[in-house]
Amino acid sequence: MSNPVGNINRMIPGLIEKVTGGQGEVAGPDAKSGVSFGDVLSNMINSVNETQLDAAQSQQALMAGEPVELHDVMIKAQEAGISMDLLLEVRNKLMSAYNEIMRMQM
Repeated sequence: MSNPVGNINRMIPGLIEKVTGGQGEVAGPDAKSGVSFGDVLSNMINSVNETQLDAAQSQQALMAGEPVELHDVMIKAQEAGISMDLLLEVRNKLMSAYNEIMRMQM
């Protein structure tokens, strides 16, 4: 069985470290890590926001005529887009799981 967290980390290097605060691993359901699910989501949102702001600053610097490499600006814009897409997919999966739980009969 493949490790989905490892696949995400290969897609966006450093994302797991940003989200988990440097621990490097996302805790499983049996782990006693002390990191709550809400904290992980909050860190992920903050990480995506920082990536978006960094990309915007690079674009502003390029438009202002500062010595910024075009390929660096494009890479930062793509990283910001991919991290936003990942965040939206996580949100969609969470909403789908929530709706499924709400439809369960007690």
